[in-house]
Amino acid sequence: MGAHGWTVRSGSTKGKWMTVRIQCRCGTVQGEIDDRGAYARVTCYCRYCQAFAQWLGTPGLLDAQGGTDILAAKPSRMRITQGKDQVACISLSKRVVRWYASCCRTPLASTAPTPDLQYVGIPMACIANGADVQKLVGPEGRAVANTESAHGPVRGSHIALTGVLLKVGIGVLGGRLRKDRGSPFFDENGKPIREPERIPMPEH
Repeated sequence: MGAHGWTVRSGSTKGKWMTVRIQCRCGTVQGEIDDRGAYARVTCYCRYCQAFAQWLGTPGLLDAQGGTDILAAKPSRMRITQGKDQVACISLSKRVVRWYASCCRTPLASTAPTPDLQYVGIPMACIANGADVQKLVGPEGRAVANTESAHGPVRGSHIALTGVLLKVGIGVLGGRLRKDRGSPFFDENGKPIREPERIPMPEH
């Protein structure tokens, strides 16, 4: 392992891959994902992401307009290396499970209810080497989604969002064709490692 989380590819003089380091606020929960599992970066303004941040009560999770900065990635390339007993989850809808560190209420990920969908949304709030990730997938705010729920005007590129959707779609389709079900949030039988706590959406 080199400086800044860069690791030299075995047998290669050209390529390098970066380890994205995941860590909760207090450092109890730690994990990693290599850059071969990174799809893209997007800021999501949906009311579910806003409700999750509100429920956690942890400051600094949302931008000024209520957006969550997310690294979209492949869960089979992710692992929890420390503090797995502190990983918990809730569900605000039947379609998404939202994972967090119960020790300090740091958001860790959003997944489908099963490992069949090779997608995980990792909030940049739990990524320790954000500057390196920016080199990998670009800056915050270039691609934005669900802006109808933003608290004010949001600028973003429709072309950038289309690129994100294309990259995620290709990755998810590839995972389905390979029957890839790897995920640190589900066991070998496809069951979540924690039973999601059902939380009602707050009324506006």
